[in-house]
Amino acid sequence: MELIKKYFNDLTETQLEQFSKLQGLYEDWNLKINVVSRKDIDELYLRHVLHSLGIAKVVSFKPGSKVMDVGTGGGFPGIPLAILFPETQFHLVDSIGKKIKVVNEVVEGLGLLNVKTTNGRVEEVKDTYDFIVSRAVAQMETFVGWTKGRIAKKQNHDLKNGILYLKGGDLTEELEKYTSATIYNLPDFFEEEFFETKKVVHLGMKFKS
Repeated sequence: MELIKKYFNDLTETQLEQFSKLQGLYEDWNLKINVVSRKDIDELYLRHVLHSLGIAKVVSFKPGSKVMDVGTGGGFPGIPLAILFPETQFHLVDSIGKKIKVVNEVVEGLGLLNVKTTNGRVEEVKDTYDFIVSRAVAQMETFVGWTKGRIAKKQNHDLKNGILYLKGGDLTEELEKYTSATIYNLPDFFEEEFFETKKVVHLGMKFKS
């Protein structure tokens, strides 16, 4: 929890309370349905919460904007971002029912009113969003295919509407065909060794007029 306060020092009392509840909620639910590895549960704030919030170092979501988290798993990056941006609407999608069950329980436990969930495939979602976020659920080309047509055309942010993808390692080959992609290195924002090779990739969507 101190890690979160270290990098986000203007949190409200409500946000501090919600962030502090995460550990207990995930520990409790993980005993029933395993969504986070045991090692990661012990380092939840570093490996999941702060990692998710790396996206918030790249863009500050505006009130009224819409963000979809694809392949949310146990609720990352969607839940930490929803705590940080209470006036942004988040849609968390995962094809695995037991994971969405945990997400729903955590959302309820935190009293988050800006999160909706779908147990299903992203291709079945008909809405459009300012941004689509995710943590390395597939190669970029596959992910772009899944999310085609889901990016809203109306711009509300300085950063172009598009994909914000948490990835690690060498992305040269994977991003070869995406010449407009911007890579933000998380060590520029966080000093912990865990982030050494971690990145946020922004891929703005181009629209034909």
